[in-house]
Amino acid sequence: MEASQVLSHRLNNALHAVLLLGGLALLLMAIGLALGGTTGLLWVGVLGMLGLLFTPRISPAMILRMYRARPLAPAEAPALYELVGQLVQRAGLAQTPELFYVPTPLMNAFSVGRRDEAVIAVTDGLLRGLPPRELTGVLAHEIGHIRHNDMWIMSLADGASRIVRAMSFMGQVLILVNLPMYLLQYGSMPWVPLLLLVFAPTLSALLQLALSRNREFDADVEAARLTGDPLGLASALVQLEQHQQRFWRRLLWPGTPNEQPSLLRTHPNSEQRIERLRSLAPAEEPSVEEPPPSFAPPPWSTPLGSPRRRWHGLWY
Repeated sequence: MEASQVLSHRLNNALHAVLLLGGLALLLMAIGLALGGTTGLLWVGVLGMLGLLFTPRISPAMILRMYRARPLAPAEAPALYELVGQLVQRAGLAQTPELFYVPTPLMNAFSVGRRDEAVIAVTDGLLRGLPPRELTGVLAHEIGHIRHNDMWIMSLADGASRIVRAMSFMGQVLILVNLPMYLLQYGSMPWVPLLLLVFAPTLSALLQLALSRNREFDADVEAARLTGDPLGLASALVQLEQHQQRFWRRLLWPGTPNEQPSLLRTHPNSEQRIERLRSLAPAEEPSVEEPPPSFAPPPWSTPLGSPRRRWHGLWY
């Protein structure tokens, strides 16, 4: 893998991230102007500053409780901690993320928190289903997210999308309140702001989804750099895709729910990710120094049943 390839991918991803975050900011400003002119624009700025101040301080404990995650002590998973420690050292992080175990048959891993207080959660299905080489690629991908502080960026984008939805709802209510006056021909309907308010939530959701995919591509590039083995992560993606397709086939039967956690349903197409990773692979496949051959789940683990829909609409 050449340094020029990594730099090219990083610059491309960084440009996309700036454009997407800028698009969310412009959408917020447009809604503020549509609702209240200069005053509305000022309120958007205030809400944005509050988001910058408080979004990074959201604790990951709530998400971990939702997934019934349990902390993994180094004595319970020494090989896993040794592997993560090596990747953290290569990434130049000041602190090793704490590991959590999620007792679910889904094959998944995710990181939450801030760069200096990050947590990586791995599922029972991932530990049982992936060989060491592929698991190394997946963990390197999550450490890539932590190194680039993607959790904070996505939390900020999510906060902006929530503000957009709230302002859009408020604006549509105001339009409905004034609709009788328009029907009685006491005023004119502002069609351009109306269309903006109607479609703003959809536009913000698309921008947020595109930003999430951008961060996934960037984490893939970082994982390839940390491991020197892009094909290891590519192989992991193939196996994860095959595992998820087995779950998705159940959707063909009536009454079978979607078992993919809704909070994590923002990844780009696996084929695109695999193609990019293969483009980073050297001409000759490197000899990868694999960690110890077993990443067994802790002895006290009791895998849960299949994820189900909760009262607040999330799957886990």
